[in-house]
Amino acid sequence: MLQHIERVVDLLDPNLNHLFNMDAGEATRRLLSGEPDAVRAIEGSFALVARDGITVRLARSMDRPMRYFLAKRQEGPALFVSDRIDALHRALAEEGLDDQFHPSYTRMVPAHHVVELRLVGCPDPEPTYTRFFTPAREALPGDLDEIGRRYIGALSTVMAKWLRSLDPREPIGVAFSGGIDSGSVFLVLHHTMLRLGLSPARLKAFCLDLGDSPDAQQSRRFLETLGLSMFLEEVPADPQAIDLDETLKTLEDYKPLDVQCAAVGLLLARGIRERYPDWKYLVDGDGGDENLKDYPIEENSELTIRSVVDNLMLYHEGWGVGKIKHSLTYSGGLSRGYVRTYAPLRRFGFQGFSPYTSPDVIEIAEGIPFAALTGYDVPALYSLKGEIVRRGVHAITGFDMPAFPKRRFQHGAMPAERLHARLGLAERSYRQRYFALWT
Repeated sequence: MLQHIERVVDLLDPNLNHLFNMDAGEATRRLLSGEPDAVRAIEGSFALVARDGITVRLARSMDRPMRYFLAKRQEGPALFVSDRIDALHRALAEEGLDDQFHPSYTRMVPAHHVVELRLVGCPDPEPTYTRFFTPAREALPGDLDEIGRRYIGALSTVMAKWLRSLDPREPIGVAFSGGIDSGSVFLVLHHTMLRLGLSPARLKAFCLDLGDSPDAQQSRRFLETLGLSMFLEEVPADPQAIDLDETLKTLEDYKPLDVQCAAVGLLLARGIRERYPDWKYLVDGDGGDENLKDYPIEENSELTIRSVVDNLMLYHEGWGVGKIKHSLTYSGGLSRGYVRTYAPLRRFGFQGFSPYTSPDVIEIAEGIPFAALTGYDVPALYSLKGEIVRRGVHAITGFDMPAFPKRRFQHGAMPAERLHARLGLAERSYRQRYFALWT
């Protein structure tokens, strides 16, 4: 006789759900319905579990990593759900089930999908996936001014919803580099606070400096140009404090660029926490590169300009659920990689906010007619992001935003050659070292 799920152990922190338009109970009811449009209507940050008899449904926003593990017990299976692999392991160990555990047996819920588990028994069932967010592609006109206005306008609208949900006395920090993403986030946040009658004195732009930092210099130039230097706070740190094992334990992943990003992210979060023991909210520009397809295609042999331009949310979701390259242990793209931002902040007790990851903002980005605007020309694609964001920021805020050449967060905290000397291992080496931490 088949056994159904006897237990659901929800280890997620409900206080991290940050919903704008409904309470958690209503959001859970919408998830339980399984209706994609009902789940799509949930606004904000969430990781939710809903159960009805033998049916369990899970869903998350892009900015909330979510994992599960199905354990076998004599009295029936149990489904454990958490944001972290180590939390799943601890929960299994407390019930004497850790002999079943291996980190590769955990499963990641992909963003933008409802994951449904039914008839859980032996052997384990295959989850089913229902997409709840499918933005229309190439739905916008080819006018860059209009695209920028809509894109940054959507960013401002999402920020306003978030700001209205906060205690107006809470300070707000921005992880700042002076680049296009963090720069636009800071300027639009500053503008939106003023528009809502909120004091921008609550705002700081935190820039990590590991010595001779390109980002520190860039941040000064960016804010000086706009007469906003008073908001900058540089956070110096010693690059010798980078701890690879701590980073791998925190990140629970081994992709080299994500390891590097998380390593310096930990230093920034630690530095802010040491200065401000009670600080809670940090905002960042994560998702901006994915939205406007701004990654060096030549660095990934699997990519071509056509695969980047023609695939729905390729940088957000990887090659996609149900495809041969889709991993169950990790989802793809930013759906997987967002842990590089989430985990360092949670490690030091911060709540992050990445407005570029909001579906309302992604929807505008996916509507851009990239093929028509670029003619599948790589340099044209790379130049598009700065043009769209710069025009949009001016339309919404009035600021003439400086647009500096692209540079990854980790390469801005310290010169790239010094970073690679310290964290330049191949993915295979990181993977072996990560799994060794579990033995």
